[in-house]
Amino acid sequence: MEYKRTFPERLKSLHARTPDRVALTLQFPNTDDLSLTLDQLLRGASSYASALTRANIQPGEVVVLILQHGEDLAYAFWGAILHGAIPSIMPFLTEKLSPERYRADLSALISVTQPAAIATYSEFESEVRSALREDDSVREVIVTTQVEKKNELDFDSLSGFQRNPEDIVILQHSSGTTGLQKGVALSHRAVFNQLDAYGKALKLTDSDSVVSWLPLYHDMGLIAGFIMPILSGIHLVLQSPFDWVRAPYKLMQAVTKYRGTLSWLPNFAYNFCAQKIRDRHLEGVDLSSWRAITNCSEPVRWESHNAFYEKFKGYGLKREALQTSYAMAENVFAVTQSPLGSEPAVLKIEREAFMSERVAKLVSDASGGEHPAMKMMSSGRPLGNVEVKVLDENRNELPDRVIGEVALRSDCMLTGYYHREDATQQAFHDGWYLTGDYGFISAGEVFVSGRKKDMIIVGGKNVYPQDLEALTYEVTGVHAGRSVAFGIFDEEQGTEDVVIIAEVDSEDPVEQQKVADAIRLHVTKNSAIALRYVKVVDPKWILKTSSGKTARSANKEKFLKEMQA
Repeated sequence: MEYKRTFPERLKSLHARTPDRVALTLQFPNTDDLSLTLDQLLRGASSYASALTRANIQPGEVVVLILQHGEDLAYAFWGAILHGAIPSIMPFLTEKLSPERYRADLSALISVTQPAAIATYSEFESEVRSALREDDSVREVIVTTQVEKKNELDFDSLSGFQRNPEDIVILQHSSGTTGLQKGVALSHRAVFNQLDAYGKALKLTDSDSVVSWLPLYHDMGLIAGFIMPILSGIHLVLQSPFDWVRAPYKLMQAVTKYRGTLSWLPNFAYNFCAQKIRDRHLEGVDLSSWRAITNCSEPVRWESHNAFYEKFKGYGLKREALQTSYAMAENVFAVTQSPLGSEPAVLKIEREAFMSERVAKLVSDASGGEHPAMKMMSSGRPLGNVEVKVLDENRNELPDRVIGEVALRSDCMLTGYYHREDATQQAFHDGWYLTGDYGFISAGEVFVSGRKKDMIIVGGKNVYPQDLEALTYEVTGVHAGRSVAFGIFDEEQGTEDVVIIAEVDSEDPVEQQKVADAIRLHVTKNSAIALRYVKVVDPKWILKTSSGKTARSANKEKFLKEMQA
């Protein structure tokens, strides 16, 4: 598919061909779905573009959007695009976020990103204004109720058409934070290069439809679950992430109703769906239209795919529909994608060699279980415009199946971290972007094991917390996604002690102690790591990031505070 030079030009071209095509269907709890044609979407966006003009916001200036799932978020985002401003979506304050932390993040966002305007709701206006300082760049707080809805659509009056392909079009940020302290600046050209390459990998056609609940303040939701379908001219069905958490079965119902073909999920969501969705909510569900549901944003796990497939195979789900990808905001989105039409590659490797020697030694079924094994699932092969290699600590390239830091280069890389030239320079080495992720390559397939910053060093050995967490899930009573491992430095020993915290459904102290003992025994037996602390807790103890991932540093901080109390 040939893309136009800039977002506004692409939207104008799509509108000229199919103005009455349904572009976006918004789903809400306890009310009818709201479907918007491309014409309706762009007219609503034009209203926000006019509001930015009246506020004297200039093309190239940043506009922060603090809006919940709904029409206004869609209109405000594309309105900023049509105006030539740079939209940046920030999470809305909810009961899941600490108000104090949120306000601090908002102040940091304004200080670093220097937005010219913030769009939000009237009931949230005072919260926004309280975060502003006298020397801040914000000149206007745009309240949704004050935006005059327009009926006409005059492309010639929109200043976004004066933007160039190399200009920054959006700011997005990596998951794990609620703020934008390191805003990833992406150009029109970079995004289109990504969409072109990723569209080919997905074999995207006009008959596809995306069904998503992913938040738009992270790359997976923003690119795969919002920008790509809109700019590719395919139908997008969008749910609120908060509604999905409360009723995950609605994703399956939406796929059935709209014959969805493509969706993306973080790994934890596969376990969440398999555990939480009841059969009574699946009456009439037909998932046979799903041709790719892609596991992305966390190290992917074969066990999660298998649990998801076993739960939903009776409802038309095809095993080959379960796909994988490795992605990051700095590359717009996808770095890799597993080939559609077949199952992602899975390697059976020696657990101890992987955890201690940093190599992926293959285990044959004929070995008779001499070496404890683990399965690792590939995140797929690099996109056609992306190169990937694995480096050691001295930046030398490593051979196949040796673990190191993943590095990449492509024609869809970030322009830079916005207003953070220092961070941009540190992120690159000889033209290669250093991802901060550990992994290895085997026969062209990329396998990702975890984040460099999360690594635990015990007696000189590098230990991946994800591997220890995976071991806890093999213990009866511990569910996938409900444990966290991290290290705390022991001054006396001069190395890190390993801590594992696991949530269980039972609040009985005796039962919790049994689980703790079982975790200690199982991890020690299968990893050669002696656990210093094992803490079994009630449900909802473990803290998550705004994208649903386990927040290791926040959980470590919480654990240390409880120890000191």
